[in-house]
Amino acid sequence: MENSNTTGNKYEQALSLYDFHLTDEQVAAEVKKILEKKQENNTKDIKRFLFSTIEITTLTVTDSEDSVLELTEKINDFTDKNPNFPHPAAICVYPRFAKVVSQSLEADGVAITCVSGGFPASQTFPEVKTIETSLAMKDGATEIDIVLPVGFFLMGDYEQCYDEISECKAIVGEENNLKVILETGALKTATNIKKASIISMYSGADFIKTSTGKISVSATPEAVYVMCQAIKEYHAKTGRKIGIKVAGGVRTVDDALNYYTIIKEVLGKEWLYTEFFRIGASSLANNILSDLTGSPVKLF
Repeated sequence: MENSNTTGNKYEQALSLYDFHLTDEQVAAEVKKILEKKQENNTKDIKRFLFSTIEITTLTVTDSEDSVLELTEKINDFTDKNPNFPHPAAICVYPRFAKVVSQSLEADGVAITCVSGGFPASQTFPEVKTIETSLAMKDGATEIDIVLPVGFFLMGDYEQCYDEISECKAIVGEENNLKVILETGALKTATNIKKASIISMYSGADFIKTSTGKISVSATPEAVYVMCQAIKEYHAKTGRKIGIKVAGGVRTVDDALNYYTIIKEVLGKEWLYTEFFRIGASSLANNILSDLTGSPVKLF
């Protein structure tokens, strides 16, 4: 095993390649400027696209086999009845429901996402995280969302972060997506969010994700802007295109247009595909459908 000085240097050297000269005030000013362009994206085609990025999510203490099956059947029914409308990107559930979804999901192209690794706090043993991830994949998950071990990150223990993320990525496999949730509300500063983004991508994340939705501060335009900047720099240095998932409090069409506009302006149109842009939500799906149809929809 490498000694602590060597391993510490390894991650510090990786971070030293990136620009962390950003302040929260600068970020807020840039976001305000970008969002002045939001109205040009307020079109039916873009709203249809935004629907296609949604991971229909149920992560509540009352979830059961029956409730998850009911949600899955709603997705099946929606895609059957609307063949010319985009389907949602995924259904996102707790690991123990992967089998229920995999056995009942009939909608082509809809991924099965499971939160894993001691979600939402990531405060369990690394062995439990890898076992839970393995079981979810075995039961039919096609994508895994794990939470960055924020406590270790804030201590500067980047090696532990790397080990946990890379071990989960090895289980998920190269052909499937591993999304790493930064819990940006707990990281608080733009510098921390950017460092966490770089460490997560360096460790094997295919997507970086804002939030669990389980703490008071969830996704914000400012956090997404910083994450996009990190993705852009990482891509320039490595050639790897990392996706972004916005989750936690994304409910209205206006919310979704904010994030679309930021991603478009910072990362460019090549990120505006479901392979690289997701939104974790449930009520947002209903709100976009209501907006497009002109009448209230309460399907999901």
